[in-house]
Amino acid sequence: MITFVDALHVLNDNRLLTEEEATASGIDIKNAKKATLAAQILAAHDAGGNDDTLSIRFDALASHDITYVGIIQTARASGLTKFPIPYVLTNCHNSLCAVGGTINEDDHRFGLSCARKYGGTYVPPNLAVIHQYVREALVKCGGMILGSDSHTRYGAFGVMGFGEGGPELVKQLLKKTYDVARPKVVCVWLDGAPKPGVGPHDVAIALIAHVFQKGLVKNKILEFHGPGVRSLSVEFRSGIDVMTTETTCLSSIWETDEKVEHFYDIHGRKECYRPLTLTEPAAFDGLITIDLSTIDPMIALPFHPSNAYTIAEMQRHGRDILASVDEAAEKQFGEVGKNLSLAKKWHDGGLWVEQGVIAGCAGGSFENLAIAANILEGSSTGQSDFSLSLYPASQAVSLALVRQGYYTKAMEAGAILKNAFCGPCFGAGDTPANGTLSVRHSTRNFPNREGSKPAMGQLSAVALMDARSIAATATNGGKLTPGTDVPEARLILDDPYTPDLMPYTKRIYTGFGHALKDANLVFGPNIKDWPVMPKLPFHLILEVASQILDPVTTTDELIPSGETSSLRSNPEKLSEFALSRKDPSYVSRAKAFRNFEKARENNPKDGEAMAKAKEILAAIGEEGMSLLSSGDLTSIGFGTTIFAIKPGDGSAREQAASCQKVLGGWANVAVDYATKRYRSNLINWGMLPFVADEEVGKDLLVGDWIVLPFVRKAIENGDLEISGWHVRAATKTVTSISLRLNTLTDAERDIILAGCLINHYQGN
Repeated sequence: MITFVDALHVLNDNRLLTEEEATASGIDIKNAKKATLAAQILAAHDAGGNDDTLSIRFDALASHDITYVGIIQTARASGLTKFPIPYVLTNCHNSLCAVGGTINEDDHRFGLSCARKYGGTYVPPNLAVIHQYVREALVKCGGMILGSDSHTRYGAFGVMGFGEGGPELVKQLLKKTYDVARPKVVCVWLDGAPKPGVGPHDVAIALIAHVFQKGLVKNKILEFHGPGVRSLSVEFRSGIDVMTTETTCLSSIWETDEKVEHFYDIHGRKECYRPLTLTEPAAFDGLITIDLSTIDPMIALPFHPSNAYTIAEMQRHGRDILASVDEAAEKQFGEVGKNLSLAKKWHDGGLWVEQGVIAGCAGGSFENLAIAANILEGSSTGQSDFSLSLYPASQAVSLALVRQGYYTKAMEAGAILKNAFCGPCFGAGDTPANGTLSVRHSTRNFPNREGSKPAMGQLSAVALMDARSIAATATNGGKLTPGTDVPEARLILDDPYTPDLMPYTKRIYTGFGHALKDANLVFGPNIKDWPVMPKLPFHLILEVASQILDPVTTTDELIPSGETSSLRSNPEKLSEFALSRKDPSYVSRAKAFRNFEKARENNPKDGEAMAKAKEILAAIGEEGMSLLSSGDLTSIGFGTTIFAIKPGDGSAREQAASCQKVLGGWANVAVDYATKRYRSNLINWGMLPFVADEEVGKDLLVGDWIVLPFVRKAIENGDLEISGWHVRAATKTVTSISLRLNTLTDAERDIILAGCLINHYQGN
């Protein structure tokens, strides 16, 4: 059972008190708010001292090969000379070096040359996925780590991890701060112990299902306490923790104990452990209680981790539940959506799936794979459509699984063993066949994230499950089976995890503190500089280039993952894929309007650009035409915007915003932003993060124009409401419009005025 109470609670001596009970006991609530683990760690890293806004300096940074090229290119353009704190460059996303010709391996060579020149750590391809390497080699109790991946979560190891877009890492590389409103902290109280056969993904999916839809913990910090913590292994805790990203919380932290100390010890880093426990009353802004003993094996159906059911529910009502997913697929993808037909997979007494995958930072732990191997021992995955792939999170995990005999059990059952690789999580590995369903212990199951391409008539899908239930399903040839059906003896590991980090010492380049400033960077032909981006003009004409009315829009829909990964080092080429899964005509519309801006920049009196400006401003009348009082377009800029109900769920990838900017984007209009990190990405690329009421946004039709006079002056003045005109393209009718910015810090205003983060730092 999971409950959420949106009210202050105080944890004192392992007792939870309401605010009234705490006050009656003489507890000072203001001081108690400073006593949470989160508050203590944030205070230790806050360089600002402001009660409302934190200015954080992190202890270390981590990126993978889809993100580090753009980050370093941005930092170089902004004045980077060396890495001021440990920065790990891993290579776990673009590891399939046959994809895109030489592009991926070119990026890897660039990464190694950067580690040498600037003093970083370089982890070669297939050695470890980003988060596992950080767990094994970088975490330190009480620390804070910033990563350019949304699943940057190390709370189970006593470390607060934040996943953000690349520009936030650039700020740290330039010795600036991560500025964020002081977050609320929610206590997650764990009680009881999981049933045999229930794993971390079951707990995580149940938690996500409970809080995501209502945004109960959005941009808050989850802090885990309670007797249930001690019932969990460290890898079990970490498996829950890494999935807290899908709740849209900002970060997480857990109390630590001797089990965490043992983890540090066996990884040769015992000096990095210290106990994190509450030593005085701590006040939390909300309370989630989870009785672990009540959690059953779960399945999160397409197309979100919150679309969750118990496997028992599926076994009782599977055909009806699957029909609802089919309906959602057809609504979203039209005729192509009919390819899925999940309801037809319900036959012979259950749901039959075609693929199982246990992988990545969530699934590829030693414990998950070893227990899966025990379940598989002596069985067969069968000779039908069903296949099972296992991806270890690191070579250290893989080596232990080999030495301790678990891989032998899995291989004998027909499982396919892979290298450490994040591909199955974002569509670059084990893409299922058209019309098939894959069950995965991985992080996400958004539309097409598994690699299918609906625009080409393909559609497959992913359901998230725990490794235990996936292995149980594999023993039944693909028939959905809960882990609780497995004999308990197979769920117990007789051999403890004994990692050997020898593969790291023999292959990883470690250069922090030893920057070789005269070393040359190695560029491949696909690695391009960011294009020049103009500063915010005095007046702005925006064309609505896309309108998205889905309840939530993911970053995968704003810029696809899998097929674009090799192009992340080439801003112009990558931008060609912007919104390609959601609105294939967006790019051509954006480019057409960008041409007016390019013409204006080359010649403020350009005839074509002037004609377009007059067409729009004349519809407004005298006030509109007065913006042309100078006789040219020096003060008037052209750009595009999109409207979406709630954009930005999912990945931290900055390219969801930067691709729009490269195509001439100057703003987003939204009812709300799904995550803090997407809004930050917009700002860091110089885009205005407007919000508006839903009826206002739905009235912004594709091709319409928004004219914002004196917008630069408004931003300079700190105005949070920007007024202008909405011009209907089809009829030239005009209505006034008011767009809100909610909050902007001084630094954020400066970045928007400069046109992007690069311009901001070059000007300072």
